[in-house]
Amino acid sequence: MQKLTPEQITQYRTEGYLVLESLFNTEDLAAADRCLSELTEQAVASADHSQIMELEPESADGHPTPRRIYNPFIQHEQFRKMATDTRILDRVEQLIGPDLFIQHSKLNMKPARVGSVVEWHQDLTYFPHTNDDLITLLIYLDDANVKNGCLQVLPQKHHTYLNHCNADGSFAGMITEPIEQEPVSLEAPAGSVILMHCLTPHYSLPNHSDHARRTLIFEYRAADSFPLYMGPMTVRNEEHAVLVRGKPASFARFGSISPLIPHFASEVTSLYDLQNRTRSRGDFGADVPLA
Repeated sequence: MQKLTPEQITQYRTEGYLVLESLFNTEDLAAADRCLSELTEQAVASADHSQIMELEPESADGHPTPRRIYNPFIQHEQFRKMATDTRILDRVEQLIGPDLFIQHSKLNMKPARVGSVVEWHQDLTYFPHTNDDLITLLIYLDDANVKNGCLQVLPQKHHTYLNHCNADGSFAGMITEPIEQEPVSLEAPAGSVILMHCLTPHYSLPNHSDHARRTLIFEYRAADSFPLYMGPMTVRNEEHAVLVRGKPASFARFGSISPLIPHFASEVTSLYDLQNRTRSRGDFGADVPLA
């Protein structure tokens, strides 16, 4: 079993995140790079890429620039292999138990010079569950640093919900109260893995460097953490949920943190879209109550 040390478990429980440097080797990364190139070329060449990827609003050198691959776990065997690798699942099991689902996956591209900003947010606000035993796992496919927009987090903020509301109470898709804590930049070499609690606030800056910062993201949940129905979006999300270890749960477990239920004012196509709408409104505020 690929185990976390007691110190690493304490780090995750206390700070809300853990960085495991160079967990994947150069062969793993080369295989991921090949299938990513294959998926990207197929999507750009197709008449309709909307089910495979999302493009950056800006182009690089006049060419379409992908900023996100949807559901890589579903789209390619190599990504399924990485998501179910014992180096990952053994460690995730230590944190949220032996029965595990992967419920969501994406690949953020952060291309050189045009990589989009992702505003401060907490992942669980997008998909409320009966408890918070969910882990966002990120694999850096490239060296990540501040210049190319590495992940930034607010430590010790994973025990509560921060405000994600616009002034009218609608879901903003981003934290709308002031961020007064100094963030921690999670710089790490390619192949590194970040384990992040689903309520750890995080964001990333635009990529102004000449180097891409691609990140493969898998969302794991304990089998007895069940999604709360939020309408058609919940149904669509559950279509991609896959048991990857152990067995399904017979009972739902309810946690100590009451889940925030967002109010979606309109159909949302992506996190980027929702955050752009919020920024364009400019009327969000921290006075809207969370309950």
